[in-house]
Amino acid sequence: MTLRERNRHEQRARILAAARELFAGRGFEQVTMREVALQAGVARATVFNHFESKYALVESITEDVLAYYRAMLERALANEEASTPALARGLLDHMGWGIEQFLPFYRGVFRELVKIQVGLDEGGAAARQRDTALERLRRLMARGQARGDITDALPVADLACAFDSLANGTIVHWLYEDTSGSLRERMRRAAEVFLGAMALGVARDEPLPDLMPDVDAIPESLRNAAPEKEAQ
Repeated sequence: MTLRERNRHEQRARILAAARELFAGRGFEQVTMREVALQAGVARATVFNHFESKYALVESITEDVLAYYRAMLERALANEEASTPALARGLLDHMGWGIEQFLPFYRGVFRELVKIQVGLDEGGAAARQRDTALERLRRLMARGQARGDITDALPVADLACAFDSLANGTIVHWLYEDTSGSLRERMRRAAEVFLGAMALGVARDEPLPDLMPDVDAIPESLRNAAPEKEAQ
């Protein structure tokens, strides 16, 4: 990497870090690109050189969040020992715990993330990350059916969509309607709602697998913000 490329890379990272902090403090709608530039210590034109709009900026942040989710799914697929229900519980548990650690940030940007998650905004890098994550989720469900630890009476695509929708819906309700109690506990209850119709002969007290991605799998812009390993 040349010096110019390194400087540009560092500029971009500062802009993203500034945007994350501002969105966490005041929400996506209230923050201007000028404020992002001031926070990052660069000219407003420099911000636009990297991101053509505020939406492009939040999409890049969303892309990294979805890449983290994809890495969790890849870790689940690499786990050959845990049952599919245990992996599903582990995914929802880790998502709930991680969002609790960075509540202001997620409250500031999650509405924008959901637009991409449910396919309202298509074609960008974040949307491609979403599609990749859903493909991993379908593979996880298909493997569970092949193993015989989840029902094969429902199509794989339906199971993946139901899991994805339940996770997002639970997070949205907690973030914007009722933050009483723990999101982690709520996600654990959501897992039982999901598994009630699909888990076959698997003990509910099976230990949860560790699904936190390795450091190298976490997007660089999220590494400093990534939570440390949680206590189970």
